Amino acid sequence: MPKPNPRHPNFPIPGGLELRAKGWRQEALLRLLENVLSVGEDPENLIVYAALGKAARNWAAHDAIVRTLKSMDEDQTLIIQSGKPVGLLKTHDKAPLVIMANCNIVGQWAKAEYFYELQEKGLICWGGLTAGAWQYIGSQGVIQGTYEIFMRIAEKRFGGSLEGRFILTAGLGGMGGAQPLAGRMAGAAILVVDIDPERVAKRKAIGFLDAVAPDLDTALQMIDAAVSEKRAVSIGLVGNAADIYPQIVKRGTVPDIVSDQTSAHDLVYGYVPKGMSLEEVRRLRTEGQGQLMAASRASIADHVRAMLTLQEKGAEVFDNGNLIRTQAREGGVANAFDIPIFTEAYLRPLFARAIGPFRWMALSGEESDIARIDDLVLELFPDNHIVTNWIRLARENIPFEGLPARIAWLGHGERTQLALGVNELVAKGELAGPVAFSRDHLDAGAMAHPNIMTENMKDGSDAIADWPLINAMTMCSSMADLVVIHSGGGGYAGYMTSAGVTIVADGTAAAAERIAHAITNDTSLGIIRYADAGYDEAIEAAEEHGVPHIKLDAS
Repeated sequence: MPKPNPRHPNFPIPGGLELRAKGWRQEALLRLLENVLSVGEDPENLIVYAALGKAARNWAAHDAIVRTLKSMDEDQTLIIQSGKPVGLLKTHDKAPLVIMANCNIVGQWAKAEYFYELQEKGLICWGGLTAGAWQYIGSQGVIQGTYEIFMRIAEKRFGGSLEGRFILTAGLGGMGGAQPLAGRMAGAAILVVDIDPERVAKRKAIGFLDAVAPDLDTALQMIDAAVSEKRAVSIGLVGNAADIYPQIVKRGTVPDIVSDQTSAHDLVYGYVPKGMSLEEVRRLRTEGQGQLMAASRASIADHVRAMLTLQEKGAEVFDNGNLIRTQAREGGVANAFDIPIFTEAYLRPLFARAIGPFRWMALSGEESDIARIDDLVLELFPDNHIVTNWIRLARENIPFEGLPARIAWLGHGERTQLALGVNELVAKGELAGPVAFSRDHLDAGAMAHPNIMTENMKDGSDAIADWPLINAMTMCSSMADLVVIHSGGGGYAGYMTSAGVTIVADGTAAAAERIAHAITNDTSLGIIRYADAGYDEAIEAAEEHGVPHIKLDAS
């Protein structure tokens, strides 16, 4: 039975063992659609996160998807175009149940203004990364990624620990809201700025923020006290980062780490320019988009100039993937890209070995299923300190949102081993129900984004989008349950292309076959992608794991 959802009463959390569809594969995808809305930022408007990341194009499309998932057979494939179901094809029982493509616009037309025009006509929607693919698991997924970034910075700059260190960042929305808890879990004193008092209050209510400061002076005093005591703490502050960051510069305060996760990717529906109220911005979203875009870009320019100044004074400053540097450069900040992107700066050696954010969701809705899988992870990978440390921290600190779920950075072979082990637990009745496996789109072989995932690739292949397209086609041929291709990225222009995949472990031999092919081939492609670009870590991983990377003759 579904469980009540205090945050969104009209969107209960799915669960139970009663099937509404003809099989667990279809039921699983239905529950994942329900789940992203149950944990979404604005489910009444189908928005999951990031201002416009939607689970379906409109409610009529959503309802048609639900009807189809409930009635379709295992030898059929539902086709979804930008959140709208368009066909149900006869395929076979090893084919994907759902194939979708969201927000893919031909190159010369892939501009933010054209996207907004298409959206207003009801012809397209932006699926974000995991929103439109029904793979989002709430803040937990972002918390872990942010935590890993902080810990890699700790290793690189601060002797492996962030105790007594000050992190300054901004943004408490669906993605950025993970930052305060991640910073506190990493042992730091973190100050997070957001213009929306409701967002700040929400993060305080769920325990991600320890306190909310009434003004900047008080916030800095609270941070100073925590730093001197080497005490982990998360502080929220209502304000505009484009105002607050320059004020911090003027005070001569230099944080140890500086970033930002405001909705800078969206100059109309996301970012709020300094000097404007939320009400004024909401009005301009319908009456003056051009004016709002110009104001947002100018504000972001000031925002980034302050970040660059702090970088010059010794802070570790990075772009957390919201395209703030890109917008600043277009706003006149010529050296905006002196700020590195987090992937290249901290995570590329992991991605080169196909180690990335892998996730699983307990379709039964029972937290005990995740607890049992936690135990299995610790049993299978006792020497993987990144994973074992994370599982223990997650158990202690992270509340479940929606379907109980977990995420961990696992690599080639490890993901397949875990998923097959879970499928066996389902078969033995040790779990209450089936489990769905997915991963972030920001994964080794699944994304081309020249300003995030693939910036400054060793071979210069930053903008080549073949890899995620190959990934999606391979996932289809490898029997995955859901396969998706997304484009758009920041500003909904043609900044990126990515692929997503979901596989359901229902305890059957057929599920084991799907897992063995799809998950193994997914990580194999990640290693191949980086080996092809010349990364030694990937070439070594290919040799170590027997990944068939084809080398050309020297001649």
